Amino acid sequence: MDKNHISSDAIAKLEKKLRHISGGIKQNGRKILNNYPITNPQFIALQWLQEEGDLTIGELSAKNGLAFSTTTDLVDRMEKNGLVERIRDTNDRRVVRIHVLEKGKRIIKEVIKKRQDYLGEVLETFSEEQTSTLIELLDLLYNQMKTVNEK
Repeated sequence: MDKNHISSDAIAKLEKKLRHISGGIKQNGRKILNNYPITNPQFIALQWLQEEGDLTIGELSAKNGLAFSTTTDLVDRMEKNGLVERIRDTNDRRVVRIHVLEKGKRIIKEVIKKRQDYLGEVLETFSEEQTSTLIELLDLLYNQMKTVNEK
């Protein structure tokens, strides 16, 4: 596809809008997390574990984009707070996986619900068609980003 069909001005505006939207979502997410005994990096790690299943420290490090030692410290703190536990892999006893406990699952569920409530409030004035179009365009953007990143 010829990337020159979109003006640099349009690309600059889009980048700025996406950055502001992302920042707004992050800011609201942090506000929600203030009511829980969990940090933003811990919440992100819990989300990965919930979505992907039990992961090793190395796998979780790669998903989070954090150093192995940083992820180890993160998991240590989450384990002390009763959010996760380390379990031996049943196929290979040398492998240790991180498993989300009920307290961690409850926090994820509550925080996600509050984030969705916030987004619902933001989208109140959108029509069903606008919301559907937005979802479709964001899917397209996300999939294209994955394609470009895989090159």
